[in-house]
Amino acid sequence: MQIFLDTTDVTVLRTATETGLVDGVTTNPTLIAKSGRNMFEVIAEICDLVEGPVSAEAVASDAATLVAEGRKLAQIAPNVCVKLPLTREGLVACRVLSGEGTRTNVTLCFSANQALLAAKAGATFISPFIGRLDDYGFDGMELIREIRAVFDNYGFDTEILAASIRTPDHVKEAAIAGADCATIPPAIFNDLFKHPLTDKGLELFAADWAKTGQSIL
Repeated sequence: MQIFLDTTDVTVLRTATETGLVDGVTTNPTLIAKSGRNMFEVIAEICDLVEGPVSAEAVASDAATLVAEGRKLAQIAPNVCVKLPLTREGLVACRVLSGEGTRTNVTLCFSANQALLAAKAGATFISPFIGRLDDYGFDGMELIREIRAVFDNYGFDTEILAASIRTPDHVKEAAIAGADCATIPPAIFNDLFKHPLTDKGLELFAADWAKTGQSIL
């Protein structure tokens, strides 16, 4: 499963990419607003750090303007993936931009029917919001399983990008359910490395190694 980071913090991203485990980045208007920076500058800087897709979101409500915004965003760098809303207008724009060869990420997906339409519109990625569904008493992970079944039934190339990830368990469950990618906050990414038994085992090994008085270097 590909791992994307959901962030506009370039400093944090630079540290994370040093692991070689970050496959892409997603951004949204809220993250851009929190950064306090110019959107185009932030996206360009992120695209320089990450070879994989970097989602930059179009914000208009009508298809024509979404297409125009998408074309402008796609000019920032070759790895920009234009993020579009899962609305009728958003899918019309998705069809146009995808037809022009622009990668697209259709966001705010909350049903398998919506995902089906996005795939038919040529979306590169579909972003079901797991955590937000859970907040309202639904089973977000079941949506991943439903979309996986639909896409496999018809051979759609659209990749399932699990979003609104809240915990390391969400990452694990999304991988088991068949998501192609997960976009996660940097803090959750750092938590994936951790387990108390790993720490305990390392302490034991370190203590035993010290007793040998040896050095590898």
